[in-house]
This record gives sequence, C-alpha cells and structure tokens, in this order.
Amino acid sequence: MILRNTLALILGLALLAACAERAPEGVALVGATVIDGTGRPPLRDAVVVVRGNRIASIAPRAGFEPPRRMTVVDVSGRWIIPGLIDAHAHVERWALPRYVAFGVTSLRSVHGRMDSALALRDEVNLGGTAAPRIWSAGAMIDGVPPTWPDALEAADERGGRRAIDTLVAAGADFAKLYTRIDSRRMRAILDEARTFGLPVSAHLGLTDALTATSLGLGAIEHMSGVPEAAARDPERYYAAHRQNFFSGWTAFERGWADVDSASLHRVARVLAERGTILVPTMVLHDTYSRLDDPAIYTDDALSAVPRPEIERWNTSEMIQRAGWTTEDFADFRKSRPNQELFLRLFRAEGGVIAAGTDASNQQLVPGASEHRELELLVQAGLPPEAALAAATRNAAALLGVDSIGTLGAGRVADLLVLSADPLRDIRNTRSIEYVMLRGTLYPADSLRAGW
Repeated sequence: MILRNTLALILGLALLAACAERAPEGVALVGATVIDGTGRPPLRDAVVVVRGNRIASIAPRAGFEPPRRMTVVDVSGRWIIPGLIDAHAHVERWALPRYVAFGVTSLRSVHGRMDSALALRDEVNLGGTAAPRIWSAGAMIDGVPPTWPDALEAADERGGRRAIDTLVAAGADFAKLYTRIDSRRMRAILDEARTFGLPVSAHLGLTDALTATSLGLGAIEHMSGVPEAAARDPERYYAAHRQNFFSGWTAFERGWADVDSASLHRVARVLAERGTILVPTMVLHDTYSRLDDPAIYTDDALSAVPRPEIERWNTSEMIQRAGWTTEDFADFRKSRPNQELFLRLFRAEGGVIAAGTDASNQQLVPGASEHRELELLVQAGLPPEAALAAATRNAAALLGVDSIGTLGAGRVADLLVLSADPLRDIRNTRSIEYVMLRGTLYPADSLRAGW
C-alpha cells in the first residue's frame, strides 16, 4: 500500500512538472510602435515582454530571441499605448465590460452610495474579472440639504471634518466636494484631509476656483469655479447655486460666454502656478450643450448601453427638471469657444489636464465617451500627444500612482494595441485590436461580443 501511494505521488509530481514545463511564462508583443506615455519619442519595431501582470521589458526587436515557453504575438504595423484612465466616472457595474472593451483600464470613481461604491472597488481590484481598476471617493461631501441624498452632509466646519473622518475610516481613496460647500467649510475640510494625507477635489459652486486653490484644493472638476473667479462680482453665480443644482449649473455654463480673455488668462495662470489639476470633462459640456439636437439620441455609441439604462437616464425628464430651453442650449453652445480658450491658456501656462467624462450620466457612454473627450481636447487646441497624456500619465498623477499611465519595465501591464497611429489622428485611439488588462491579452472583438 505504501509503495503504491509513493508511486502515485511520484507520478503526480512528474505530471505537474510536465504541465509547468509546457505552460507559457508570459507574452511577447512583437513589432509595434510603442508610445510609452512618458513623452519620449515612440519606439518603432519594438518588443514588449510581459510576465504575470507586469511589463518585464520594452526593447527594439533587432536581436530579440523569444524566451522558451513565451507566447509570441505578432503586432507588426500596430501601435501600443498605455491603457486609458477615465478621471471622472460614476461607476455602474453594467458599465465595467464596456470600459474595458473601449480600452479604459482604470477609473476614478467620484461619487456613489458609500458602501456599494467601495465594495465594487474592492471586488474588481482583487482581479479575476475583466474590469478596470477603480479608485473611489465613496460618497461626495455636500452642504445641507445635499444635492443628492446619498452624499455626506457638512452643515458646518465640524460636519465637514466628520465627513472626512468618515471617508478615511471607510477607506476612500480621495474626497470629492460638491457645489454647496462654501469657503468656510472648505477650509476646515481641507485642513482635516491634510491630517490624513487624503487628496481632495471639488465640483465648485459656492467657492470660486482661485479661492478654493488658495485654501489648498488640489483638483477641480468640470472647470467649475472658473467663471466665478473671472467675474468682477460672482454673487449672481452663488445665488443661482444656492437656489438649486440645475440653476447653478445653468448660470455657470452660460457665464462662460461673458468672460473676457484677459480674465480667463489671469485665472489660468494662477491655477497653473498653484499646481492645480483640471478635469475639464469637455465631453460633458459638449454633450449637454446639444441635448436639443435629435442626432445625439441616435449616436452609434449608444448601442453599448443596455435599454433599461437608457430608460433610467430619462434625458427628457432631466431637461424638464432643469428647466432648460432652446435659448439655454444656444447659450451653452456660445460658451464652448471660451471653455476651449481657457484650456489652451491653462496648458500654455504649464497646467496639468486629466481626461474625464462624467459617464455613466445621461448620454455619456462608458468608455466611448473617453475617446470623444480626447477628440474634444484636440479640438480645443491640444496636440494629440498632450490629449493622450491627459488620459494616461496625467490621470495617473491625479490618482497619485506611478504603476499605471505609462509603459516601462516593472509597471502594470495595462495597454492597448491599435491598428492606426493616435499621434497622427487622435480618433485612432478607437482602433483597438487588443486590450491587455493585468497582463491578460483580450481581442477587442471578444470583449464587445460579451455585451
């Protein structure tokens, strides 16, 4: 009996050894032009070797000999870029495979129900499923009454400090402040956040951009607070924000058209000098300025959205709640040139821009909206390489991580294989042939088939 068991053990170990010997030890992507996201010139005819979930090396193909048991994928004539990062997302479970199929491998989730938002983050970050990594704010912090019922309330300075303590205890990655936070409460909130080293960003309403950054705010969503900072008397904006969210948004969007270029330049220069990171969400401004255009409801990208979600969006009902009229939409469109001008001025002063979309809100398709954001950044005057940096390196800097956003030895193996050059035409970021997520290579067609 002992001899039989011993022989069985030996045979089992031999079988395991044989299987291990035959198993691939990594992937080599051979022949593509690598745009690594660092700002260095593209490396043509390169080899990217991946072992596990990390990049082992990036080198010229000349002289390359594939290691034994390495899966070799010929990607000659293709381009490789880092996986994209959506720096302003409202993450829904249904959206996760859409993000991956569109090449978005990391998400900055800016608001949700505290428990479910952080639970979803923890679940997907364990790996095991084809879903983007998530950095989550949990629930945002707002005044009283909060704009959204699942926000954390800060009735005063003490309430703001307690809200930060709640986020820290829950394990949030950063804090997001909302439109009803005034400068008095913001000062206390930022002071408390510094105690714990918790990054803070804001969708501003009752505080202008220059005041907020003078208090230490590190990032601004939607370019909020800029018209207020540029105005001689911002009280009309604050009055609208006090009335309700949509009144504040309407005043803010319309206000861009009235701001002179000298005032915009002044605000852009100071924000850049202070190291503020802007998440402009140009796709949000552009989309919401055209909600009166029937064509926006037949966009091909909407085929990626389940019908129940489109019904839940109920965009027509949102327009009614907001009270938006044909005149409002026309005014929103008049503001678009100054929004683009501000971005050009901010970048010219050395400001850092991170690409975000505000998906999965109305008409903003998860993943697809990221590519539209890149197109709008280029339309605003950024060169393609700068737009690409906004969705990779800069977004990673906003998250405070250096393992994503660029490609190099030791970094996370999140990357895209494209069939066309994105530096020649930023729309080529859509030409995805493969998505590599956590070192696993997925054909884009197979990801889309899973919808």
